[in-house]
Parts: sequence; structure tokens; C-alpha cells
Amino acid sequence: ANGTDVQTTCDSLTWIDGNTYNTNNNTATFTIPNGASNGCDSIVTLNLTVNNPSSSTDVVTACGLYQWIDGNIYSSSNNTATTTITNSSGCDSIVTLDLTINNLSSGVDSHAVCDQFTWIDGNTYTGSNNTASFTYTGGAANGCDSTVFLDLTIFSSQGITYVLTQECDSY
Repeated sequence: ANGTDVQTTCDSLTWIDGNTYNTNNNTATFTIPNGASNGCDSIVTLNLTVNNPSSSTDVVTACGLYQWIDGNIYSSSNNTATTTITNSSGCDSIVTLDLTINNLSSGVDSHAVCDQFTWIDGNTYTGSNNTASFTYTGGAANGCDSTVFLDLTIFSSQGITYVLTQECDSY
């Protein structure tokens, strides 16, 4: 009895004869003594397809922080990683992260005014405020968000009454 053992593997396969086969040697035959139901020898032929693992580099530019395919969050101090995923042929695919982090930009907008102030966020403030902020999406030169913080001092104007007395000759 003769048969063909069709196998698909990643990298290599150790077959029934104890030998390891890969893309360079992917066919073989093996005789199984008395392997047929009638007591005769059986010859098995290996038909091996080897799918190779793959590797790639994921080049990413992000602002501030970045969550990668492994679920971890990376920053400028932690910007390289390697993970293994399954490729389309079912083999391991090693992916390396090459991350460039652009910093977010921020600044302070300081004002000292009387009575009230309407800021870039559209709000009119009637009291001092140093907690308001406004974010320009993609407003920084590197394409990241730019946040402006308000530093506002409001001075109250008061009505002043002048009492004039009648003066002689000049005032």
C-alpha cells in the first residue's frame, strides 16, 4: 500500500522517520514494514509545504502617547517593542515597533483687564480665572494638539464721584 502524507507547517517538520524537513528538503519516502492490512510493506511519501515566519517593522509617529497592537501604551521614554502575531499563512510574524513621539505643545495666555473678558473659548469671564484651557486640534507645528491655558486677572472698575466745590478765579 502506498500513500502520501500531505503536511503544511511553519519553519520545519520532524516527520515519522525522525528527520527534520524544511523548504530545502520537503519530500521523502518512508517504508512501514508490514504496514498494509495484507501484511505487506507500506510506502509513505512526504509532501511538505513550509510556510515561513515573517517579520516587519511598524514605523509610527504619534503625539504624546501611543497604544500599540500589543495593547501597551508607549511614550518617548518607552518607544520600542517586539510582539509576535500570526500571519496569513498561520505562522508567527514578529513585528517590531519603531515609534517617534512628537510632544504636545502648550502655552499660557495672560491678561489683566477691567470688569470682563471674552476669551478664545467663547466664554466671557467676569472674575479672575487660571483654570480655563482651550485645545487647538492639530494646532502645533508638528501636527499635535496645542493647548492654551488662561491666566486672567479681572479688576473691578468702580464708579467714582467727584464733588466739585465752587472755586474762585480758577479750578
